[in-house]
Amino acid sequence: MSCSGKSQPHVVCVPFPAQGHINPFMQLARILHFNGFHVTFVNSELNQKRIAKFLGPNFVKNQHGFHFETIPDGLPPPQDDANHHDNTALCDSTRKHCLEPFKDLLMKLNSSSEVPNVSYIISDGAMSFAIKAAQELKIPEAQFWTTSACGFMAYLQFGELANRGIIPFKDQESITECVLNNPIDWIPGMKNIRLKDMPSFIRTTTLEETMFDFMGSEAQNCLKSSTIIFNTFQDLELEVLDAIKNDTFPNIYNIGPLPFLGSHVFNNNKDKLMSHGSSSLWLEDSSCLNWLDKWQPNSVVYVNYGSWTVMSEDHLKEFAWGLANSNHPFLWIIRDNIVMGESAILPMEFSNEIRDRGYITSWCPQEKVLSHSSIGVFLTHCGWNSVIEALCGGVPIICWPFFADQQTNCRYVCANWRFGVELRHDVERGEVAEVVKEMMEGEIGRELKKNVLEWRKKALEATHVGGSSYNDFNRLVEEALRFQNVV
Repeated sequence: MSCSGKSQPHVVCVPFPAQGHINPFMQLARILHFNGFHVTFVNSELNQKRIAKFLGPNFVKNQHGFHFETIPDGLPPPQDDANHHDNTALCDSTRKHCLEPFKDLLMKLNSSSEVPNVSYIISDGAMSFAIKAAQELKIPEAQFWTTSACGFMAYLQFGELANRGIIPFKDQESITECVLNNPIDWIPGMKNIRLKDMPSFIRTTTLEETMFDFMGSEAQNCLKSSTIIFNTFQDLELEVLDAIKNDTFPNIYNIGPLPFLGSHVFNNNKDKLMSHGSSSLWLEDSSCLNWLDKWQPNSVVYVNYGSWTVMSEDHLKEFAWGLANSNHPFLWIIRDNIVMGESAILPMEFSNEIRDRGYITSWCPQEKVLSHSSIGVFLTHCGWNSVIEALCGGVPIICWPFFADQQTNCRYVCANWRFGVELRHDVERGEVAEVVKEMMEGEIGRELKKNVLEWRKKALEATHVGGSSYNDFNRLVEEALRFQNVV
């Protein structure tokens, strides 16, 4: 494609302002840019500052037809620069305060002589205010749901759960393991699902609870768009994707896994801005890759709970001693704010125990880590990016879901796709050590490794020329280009 100047198609990308949403959005934005689009990437003001701080000011400079803009998230800056906003407050604020700033930004872009007119908007499924802005300004738009399709379908059921009287719960004491194990057999395209496998926000005593209301509403709002994009591939979530299409008839584009699609698109391309660099909100420790180089293939346990998970100090210690007692080398990511309300401090005797076989750091380039030959298993919170990146790396996983759709992803990983096992939430060091040993040394681990490699092969086929994701991406490009001369 050879487009330039005001005639170039211009896509505005609007991720939800959290690490797990920014990463896939940045991957998609880079791929679109490589396909000839002028891209405006919209960060929150806070996240723009964080990215510039950790990746350098040049990263967010406008260059090569790839521009960064900001809108406020509606919240005062957090007191501690190392932390993000509270997730609940951030969700509530974006839907209440971002519409007008975003409309102002779009009008500014369309009045500028330096960039093409905006011809297409791709907004996060959790930023549906962009649908309203697009409608008011008559700009075509699409929704990018950055989590799994099964998670999306589960969020769509929040209203039905209430209609059936399943939720809200009477009180916290009513949310028992016995109740959560009750099967749900009526969700289209989702088999063998229990109440505990639904996104954690259903465990509420009031339908007015912010996260329950926000995620249920945002999923429904996505259906107001004519187009929904998923970072998945057809074979992985076929039944639920078919159910979404049959139920709502939007244009569905499955363009994942984005790391594989991007690798294919960027083959032999040397442009530094468009390379598979990070878009991290934390400072990444790349030295861990050198440490991994010294270990044998499939010998290291990688542990990362994502960007939002928090735990008690007791849970942290149980994980620590479980990893130590497994006697396997491990790379462990411990954010400064991972322990609720305090710093994460591990006992000196633990540090002495794992001195020669443990590497602990606060953040890392995860996609590169999971592609490293030394990684044998991934202990994860089961966020969708982590699941996809593990699949791309051919790494089986140990699941410890924390909140949101992680419970749904965990169920699919363990019961449907069969390349993972689950730890109990009330984690205990003996279980951690036993599960790690089984995954690294046992028959179950070998079977799950075989399964994840089979899924990896299918993912490669989907993103290769002529594959389902490759074709869906080209259809998405064609749709976006159709509107170029209409706006």
